[in-house]
Amino acid sequence: MRYLFACLLFATVVTGSFGSVFAQDSPEVADAPVMAPAETGDFKSIFNGVDLTGWSGDDRLWKVENGIIRGETTKAVAAKGNTFLIWEGTTADFELRLSFRVSSQNNSGIQYRSAHITDPAKKPRNDFVLRGYQHEIRNSGDLPDVAGFIYDEGGKRKRMCHVGDKAIWKDGKKVVEDTIISAEEFKSLFKVDEFNDVVIIAKGNHIQHFMNDRLILDFTDSDDQVMLKGSLGLQLHGGKPMWCEFKDIRIKTIE
Repeated sequence: MRYLFACLLFATVVTGSFGSVFAQDSPEVADAPVMAPAETGDFKSIFNGVDLTGWSGDDRLWKVENGIIRGETTKAVAAKGNTFLIWEGTTADFELRLSFRVSSQNNSGIQYRSAHITDPAKKPRNDFVLRGYQHEIRNSGDLPDVAGFIYDEGGKRKRMCHVGDKAIWKDGKKVVEDTIISAEEFKSLFKVDEFNDVVIIAKGNHIQHFMNDRLILDFTDSDDQVMLKGSLGLQLHGGKPMWCEFKDIRIKTIE
């Protein structure tokens, strides 16, 4: 016992803490999945389950059915470019929770901290255009084309952070620091053709996306490009006929 303590004491002097010794000896702890925080009681429901009160969008494309927001385009009723159902509130530092389901055709997204583009000089293709951070939504469990990555909607950075990445934006590009979830793990996590649960947490430059309670990406944006405040919206993608559904939408402001 005295020998073990002496070894630990020596290691503490070298590394600076007992914790460093145990972390090195227990890689399974470092590799353990990071789970979403438990939901507290201070969330605000922003969809009443009955109608689209508090939201604005193209009423040809959005409706409420059985307590679910459904957006749908068809050949006869098409979207003129990407269009959004926009919440009347604002997202700054927040935690958002909801569930989604989407068709296998095309894709959708959850827009946050985004700009509502109404200036004709910026050439919006319809009245409900958002540009900014997007949580991508797809109906696939095969990386990289899966739900959850951060896309720069209407911007130049495109796929800013892929699912699986712990990354920062530095010197005009993404720098990956670690891997959070493997392709095999994500494929078993994601539920194709079913509702999947999303948690998005944004605090200053730091953004985390969770899928079905597990952390799937961790992104820190640069000070010169971060968007700290803006609109929240649900996307219907232009192009092929498609549908998307959302339910149980609730948000908490982080002070």
